[in-house]
Amino acid sequence: MPLRPKMSDQLRSLLDSVDHIKPIKKDTFLFSEGEIADELYIIKSGRIQIGKLSPDGRELSLRICNKDDIVGELSLYSENVKYILNAKIMEDGEVAVIKKSELEEELINNSGLAIEFMKIMNEYYRRDQTRFRDLVLHGKKGALYSTLIRLSNSYGKKLENGDIFIDIILTNQQLANFGGTSRESVNRMLNELKRNNILSTKKGNIIIHDLQHLRDEINCENCPVVLCSIH
Repeated sequence: MPLRPKMSDQLRSLLDSVDHIKPIKKDTFLFSEGEIADELYIIKSGRIQIGKLSPDGRELSLRICNKDDIVGELSLYSENVKYILNAKIMEDGEVAVIKKSELEEELINNSGLAIEFMKIMNEYYRRDQTRFRDLVLHGKKGALYSTLIRLSNSYGKKLENGDIFIDIILTNQQLANFGGTSRESVNRMLNELKRNNILSTKKGNIIIHDLQHLRDEINCENCPVVLCSIH
């Protein structure tokens, strides 16, 4: 099953009619909470982390966006919309910039594309909602386990022995941000999982030996992979 919402050739062609291409630099922000959201972006290269800062300064990461992902505030036909999330750049690259006003005009003239775009927006919202649900229902431990499951769906490569190699390197602090918790808490939980042979690490990559254990611990509902991912 695809990890991104499926898009028709016609809608993809519309979104490819970009205003301009913008370079992005690691450790800067494409946009921040509170800024006017008058543009959408399609990632051409690089990676972008979408998240939010809590009032006490903690960082909560929701997803990692990659090539061809749509990034931005997806609400259309509303005035003075502001970003409610931050987009922090993880790797240098480029994004295609789409003016929301121009996109809105095109969608008004094509009801079929408008409906398709709304479905894609809904899928992005549902993905974020499942992340918040995991945080609320399962606490710090469940948030980490959920993150590991989502990483396996997004970046997992199955090895010959059945283990799952996570083909992206995240620091313990970055993993902690996906649960809105501290690096120290994640260190303790990861060490416990290593002691119980649930996972191990190799040169910074995580290898999951017992994915079912993680699923059982959070009463995994076997959501569609398109929702249960870190993308």
